[in-house]
Amino acid sequence: MSTHPQPIPLPVTAVVCLEDRAQVERTTDLELVAGVQQLRLGPISALAVDRTLHAELTGEHRATVLDVRIVRAWTPHGPLPAADDSALRLRLHALEGEQLALGRRHDRLHARIEALGRLATDLLRDIAEGTGFGETDESRWTRELDRVDSERERFSEELRSVDVESENLSTEIADTYRALDLAEERPAELLGHVELTVEAAEAGPARLRLSHLTPCALWRPAYRAVLDGDSLGLETDAMVWQRTGEDWSDVRLTLSTARSARAGEPPRLTEDRLTLTDRTAAERRTVDVEFREEEIAEIGPAPVLGLPGVDDGGQARVLHSPVPVSVPTDGRAHRVPLSVVTCAARSEYASSPELSPLVTRLVRFENTSGHALLAGPVDLVRDSGFTGRGTLDFTAPGAPVELAFGSHDDYRVVRRTEETRDTTTLTQRTVVTRTVRLHLSRFSAPGEQGEQVVSLRERIPVSEVSAVEVRLRKEACAPEPDGVDADGIARWDVRLAPGGHRTVTLVYEISGSGKVTGL
Repeated sequence: MSTHPQPIPLPVTAVVCLEDRAQVERTTDLELVAGVQQLRLGPISALAVDRTLHAELTGEHRATVLDVRIVRAWTPHGPLPAADDSALRLRLHALEGEQLALGRRHDRLHARIEALGRLATDLLRDIAEGTGFGETDESRWTRELDRVDSERERFSEELRSVDVESENLSTEIADTYRALDLAEERPAELLGHVELTVEAAEAGPARLRLSHLTPCALWRPAYRAVLDGDSLGLETDAMVWQRTGEDWSDVRLTLSTARSARAGEPPRLTEDRLTLTDRTAAERRTVDVEFREEEIAEIGPAPVLGLPGVDDGGQARVLHSPVPVSVPTDGRAHRVPLSVVTCAARSEYASSPELSPLVTRLVRFENTSGHALLAGPVDLVRDSGFTGRGTLDFTAPGAPVELAFGSHDDYRVVRRTEETRDTTTLTQRTVVTRTVRLHLSRFSAPGEQGEQVVSLRERIPVSEVSAVEVRLRKEACAPEPDGVDADGIARWDVRLAPGGHRTVTLVYEISGSGKVTGL
């Protein structure tokens, strides 16, 4: 069996990003020889899931994949600085280089001082021997001794300076090491390689397609809505995060809401016992009621607190990036454009004074993007620029969409409520009358003309028991509501001229029989 000596590059060419992981596809061209051979490809991310590894060979010549596996190994970092090193690590490398140069200079100076010491010893021996033979050359001996002493003093001073500088440098290096230990951790790098065993009937080229799952990658939808008069431009983007250990460079990116980690098994059935009990005499005589706040239910998924997953309406959705994209492995959010659509929009000013005294501009349009709009944040932009950030709910293709583009500062709404309670003597029936007055004012700039319609909404309680009745007193309302839906929401379309003021009055009664308690 022949083995390829060097690893063959195996770049990432396509990525399917799921809700909490990614399916990575790699392709490369191979030159196969006849017979069985083992190829080493990579490096690849060490986070690749082994059990999802799949390899496929295509080409004119018949070749079979006998075995494919991932082999991981720790690769320590080299002593030399890399291009992606931090400034602190580069400074440490420079200090260590200076320390090495000072050490070499210290050794040279120490060797010269030792040589001068031996020279002084030889000179003194020469003086002693010359004196024994009766030679007297005092001037030469004095000159040579003075030269040796001056050289030894000069080199000793340089050596002391080098020692002081080396000590200071050692202190700075120790401080830098402590700062480096606190600031960053540099473990050995874990790399993975693919060992592929193939059998080819004859030599020739072949194309390898390898795919696997990898964690540490996810995506979420994001939008940008630009309102320009009666048209609205909606940009659909994907925020992609990945920390898989390798960059995605010019890959075909597909975004899916499929949840591969969720088990596809039915829930376990448990017993649910229902029992009936007779009411007591006190319960037969009275009906206990209470006021309860209920959010109007709509068809769709239940809201999720915190960071939600990708809301796809219960059906897996697939979105494609129109152009190849690059996502580095830095763990940061990267915006990937998906689609841009411009559609007609209808605007209105609406207010729910019970919830907020502000008048909000609502924009309604239809989803003409050709794909479902998944739930996500939307940046709101209009003539004055960025106005804030809202939330876009899941919207099917062609379905209506509603966005709030912030409050309108020209309007003020004041809400006042009154309540009276009356009990009849004969029937002991309790009647609660509530009066709600809404004062709407428009403060327009000088020179502004034209009326504007503001939609006011106020709720009326809805009874769930026959012993309690809720009645709208239309004759006392001023003006009468333009409509009341099944959820008890009354609506008025109020026209206001610049500087105008209107008061809307709503009156309704809540009545209960004598055996009703809790009103």
